Amino acid sequence: MQTTTTIEQTREAIDTPRASRLTIGFIPTMGFLHEGHLSLIDVARAHGAEFIVVSIFVNPTQFGPNEDFARYPRDEQRDVALLEAKDVDLLFLPSVDVMYPAGSQTVVSVGGVAAPLEGQRRPGHFDGVATVVLKLFNIVRPDLAVFGRKDAQQCAVIERMVQDLDVPVTLVFGETDREPDGLARSSRNSYLSGEERMLAPALYRALRVGQDAIAGGVTDPGVIESLMRKTVEATAGVEIDYLAVVDPATFLPPAGFQRDVLVVGAVRIGRTRLIDNIRIARAS
Repeated sequence: MQTTTTIEQTREAIDTPRASRLTIGFIPTMGFLHEGHLSLIDVARAHGAEFIVVSIFVNPTQFGPNEDFARYPRDEQRDVALLEAKDVDLLFLPSVDVMYPAGSQTVVSVGGVAAPLEGQRRPGHFDGVATVVLKLFNIVRPDLAVFGRKDAQQCAVIERMVQDLDVPVTLVFGETDREPDGLARSSRNSYLSGEERMLAPALYRALRVGQDAIAGGVTDPGVIESLMRKTVEATAGVEIDYLAVVDPATFLPPAGFQRDVLVVGAVRIGRTRLIDNIRIARAS
C-alpha cells in the first residue's frame, strides 16, 4: 500500500491506474477504523472498483467549538495495518495545513436537507462535511465513492451536493455494520465505559420499535416517535437528543408512507453522543 500526504503526491499516485482505465474507488474516513469502515472497501470492490483509495483525515471544520475534535480517537499505526490487510492500494493521509492552507475561505453550504436534526443541533457541521468531501473528490477524482448509511443525513447531504454541483462521481452507500446486540459500529463507541456500553443498544431497540410500528400499519409520526421515546426512557442513563420519522431525501416529516422512510435517533450516554437510523423500504 502506498501512502501519500500531499495533494500532488496523491494525484500522481492515481495517474497511473487512471491511465490504465482502472475504476477508482474511494472511501473517505476520519480514521480509528472498525469493521464498518472495512466493509465499505468490500462494497467498493463489489461495485467494480479496481484501485482502492482510502483517506484518513479528522476534519476540524465539522466539529463545533464544544465538540470532541481534540479527543477524537486516533491510531494511525493500527489503521495502516488494517488497510494493508484489506489490500488497499493508496492511503491519503493529509494534515490540516494540506487540506486548509493559509488563506482558505471557501465553504460549501448545502441547504434544505442539511438544516434539520443534526444540522440544527450541530450548526456548521454539514458545511464542514460538504466542504471537505468536495475537496477530497477534487483531489482523488474517483469514479465511485462509498459512504456508510449509519450517517444517513450526511449521506443525503453529500448526495444533494453531488447532484447540485454536477460532481462526476457515482455514490454508493453501504449498509450499517452492527455489533451482535445491534449497536451501530462507530469510532465514538470507544468513548463508552463498560457500563455505558451495556446501555447503548437502547437506541437501536427504539428504532426497531419504530420500524415494527410502521410495518404494523401505524402512519402517525407522533405515535411512532412516542413509542420510540418510551423505549429509550425505559433505560436509565440514556438521554434522548431526538427520535424522529423522516423522509430520507429531506429529513423532514414524511408526506406519507407510500415511499421509503427513515426512523432516526440520537442519544447521549455520559459524554458520548450516538446516532443511528433504520430505513423502512416500501413495496414498489
